[in-house]
Amino acid sequence: YRIPVYQELNKLCGRNLTVIYYKDIPPERTQKKIKEVLGDKAIAREKEFRIGNKPKIDNASKSNTTFRIPISPGLIKQVLDSKPDVLISDGFMQWTYAALAVRALKRIPHVMCYERTAHTERNAGRLRIWYRKIVSRWIDAIDCNGILCGEYVRSLGFDSKRLTFGHMVADISGMSRTIQNIANEDIVKVKKELKIPPKGLMILFVGQLIPIKGVDQLLTAWKQFKSHCKENCTLVYVGYGRLEQPLRDRIVNEKIQDVILIGGIDYDSIAQYYKAADCFILPTVEDNWSLVVPEAMACGLPVATTIYNGCHPELITKENGWVFDTYNEQSIIDTLQNIV
Repeated sequence: YRIPVYQELNKLCGRNLTVIYYKDIPPERTQKKIKEVLGDKAIAREKEFRIGNKPKIDNASKSNTTFRIPISPGLIKQVLDSKPDVLISDGFMQWTYAALAVRALKRIPHVMCYERTAHTERNAGRLRIWYRKIVSRWIDAIDCNGILCGEYVRSLGFDSKRLTFGHMVADISGMSRTIQNIANEDIVKVKKELKIPPKGLMILFVGQLIPIKGVDQLLTAWKQFKSHCKENCTLVYVGYGRLEQPLRDRIVNEKIQDVILIGGIDYDSIAQYYKAADCFILPTVEDNWSLVVPEAMACGLPVATTIYNGCHPELITKENGWVFDTYNEQSIIDTLQNIV
């Protein structure tokens, strides 16, 4: 998702953008793409020590139920060696300490990109909040992903005049072009492979199959919905995660009808499923600002997501979709009925 943003930012700054990242986290295909965009200015670091109980790769745990403080030896020197005019960090933790240190040493302006909302930070302890309030004094500007994020940052006492918005950007232009280039015959083939009738409705989920995405609650509601729904409609999950096999087991054991699990696929292959679908649904119980929502919208799909998704105030209206409560089964069933 971020590579198109890096590409545009690189153009804006005269092709002088340097991105330093931890090699163990991004997939190889992502690292290859960023190298194509930035060349030697995409720098992968390999050594990192961690304090805490959170694994190096973990998007599945609920906010603030785990913690990780990473220390990367030599990072501050490497940042200084890049001779930056502006520092951009990602959140209050992770490698932000290096940007804070360089800002203190060299007075180089520091912009922090931030994603969290009051909901995703509802369990933040006093120490975390105190740290954020103190550290924000040495951050020159904070770029938020949306309205709810901005409200949370203001609650920390950050000056509204130093807030800006918009770094969470899906590649909607690329996705739109890809969709237009997919032939209708290919979509007919996709639906045939999925055993979806030509006039049947396809409701699509794209994301990780993990608890915070609400995939289990959606399946439970779908089971009840299908018990009285007379329309021909199919729920399709695209993605992988630790709930994939439990979901498959439930579908078989509980004889849940018209649910298909595709599994994980490469991002470059996702467009055909967007084009084949009639509606997109994301039952998340905790998302800062879901990029798959504008991505689905760019493909012309109406969207259903939850009150727990940080992007719903900007993106979901009565004209283009529905907002529901994942923890209220009837709310999901009613939304599914409205979609059909």
